[in-house]
Amino acid sequence: MPRAPRFMRVFGATLRDPDMRRIELAYVAFNTAEWATWIAMLVYAYGQGGVVASGIVAVAQLVPAALFAPLGAILADRYPRGRVLVLAYVVQAIAMAATAAALALDAPPVLVYVLAAIAATAITLTRPAQNGLLPVLAPTPAALTAANAALGMIENASILVAPAVAALLLTFTGPGLVYATMAAALATSAFVIAGIRTPSPIDVKPPEREKAPGPQQSFRVLASDRRALALVVVLACQAIQVGALDVLFVALALSVLDIGDAGVGVLNSALGLGGVVGAFFAAALAGRTTLPRWVVLGILLWGGGLASIALLPPTAMVLALIAGAGAGRSLMDVSGRTLLQRVAPAAVLSGVFGVLEGGTMAALALGAALAPFLVDRFGVPAAFVVIGALLPIVLALTARTLLRLESLAPVSARALALLRAVPIFAPLPGATLERVAAELERVVVLTGDVIVREGDVGDRFYLIDQGSVAVSIAAQPVRRLGPGEFFGEIALVRGVARTATVIADGDVRLYALRRAEFLAATRSRPASARAAEAIARSREP
Repeated sequence: MPRAPRFMRVFGATLRDPDMRRIELAYVAFNTAEWATWIAMLVYAYGQGGVVASGIVAVAQLVPAALFAPLGAILADRYPRGRVLVLAYVVQAIAMAATAAALALDAPPVLVYVLAAIAATAITLTRPAQNGLLPVLAPTPAALTAANAALGMIENASILVAPAVAALLLTFTGPGLVYATMAAALATSAFVIAGIRTPSPIDVKPPEREKAPGPQQSFRVLASDRRALALVVVLACQAIQVGALDVLFVALALSVLDIGDAGVGVLNSALGLGGVVGAFFAAALAGRTTLPRWVVLGILLWGGGLASIALLPPTAMVLALIAGAGAGRSLMDVSGRTLLQRVAPAAVLSGVFGVLEGGTMAALALGAALAPFLVDRFGVPAAFVVIGALLPIVLALTARTLLRLESLAPVSARALALLRAVPIFAPLPGATLERVAAELERVVVLTGDVIVREGDVGDRFYLIDQGSVAVSIAAQPVRRLGPGEFFGEIALVRGVARTATVIADGDVRLYALRRAEFLAATRSRPASARAAEAIARSREP
């Protein structure tokens, strides 16, 4: 029997993993709830005050969410991300249940809008916590890409399914039933997520009191790392196009293609279907070293497909262009999020995704406001050209930085092998270990050189690649270390000065890891923290 392609094996393993499966099942409910309640609230607002009320309510839901997302995301950097993810689903369920109750009791519209805005704001807690958790659960970089692809399929499939679910529920008793049903689904999701075997809080006290991650640290990371910033900008800007399409598809279906109200749904379905195909193709990239190129290709397909609609080909061709654009967007999104998970520091990973979530919400509002202006001023075809060209223009400004991400992939196989042999790093999942390997610095010292001196400040952990070193305490020799062995952990774990002097016996090649990266890695898993503590205790003078 022929063996399945590698990406299918990786993708299948991701789907079979119980923790990943729990996240995916919960994400089905999350995406359905996000879309269905959005539609239900716009329908309710339209009934209260027409198009103007719907527009105001849309902005009222997106703006608080955009402001809250970077703040809420820091919870997942301060506390175990699995627990924060459970909390997110619980809060969303409560907020949607309260909105359902207000609708059922015929409460004043202002109260309904406030509760709906709270529910929409609570939704921004989910993706940052989830995107920070995935690299911990994925055993390899290939599995991380496959997991993001699976979630991308779910997200795009919801574009197909959620409007139908909302329409079905709205035909019975109205928006209240939509909110009540989605509240029950999210409460069930919280129960499902609670079963994930996530690492518990680190039970080793830090050597010194360190400031907990805050939103300013996420922004500081983006300000200092152009790679992460470029990815966040690209991923957030595509939401401007998504927000605009809600309006542009209506104008295209009714005033250009003349395919009626049902045609609006068909156009959205083509976008969702293309997104599913694109996410499946992204799964085939699992473990590839060319993810930045696929981000670029995805942007060109997405922007080019939308802009080509301006040629006004037959309806069937328009649907094909929209599907192709959706595939490009999905390919870009999956590849871009995977890269961001690999370049952003683990300690503030959820915070960085919180900035992205906030930017996405703001971009959706901007797109929804921009589209009517473009249609009114330039017409539907020109509006598609402008919206389609937006991300390729952003790409032109960020392409050099994005393509530099190619250097992420070729981490040294030798460095990875050495790290895996160190008890401190052995418990780390593949994606985290790859991140640590990428942070290693090559150091070459000559015979007789002092590498660390007793009493100095400790700022690095050292791993010996070639050669040997002599370790002494108070000028008394205590041990020799050779290839595969390590030193420097006591000062980092304890937060004290160097406890020994280490001198090169001959020419020595080392890998050095900075203190911040060492502590972030060891504290990401209890087993790593315990191993670091045990080794430090056994070597203390």
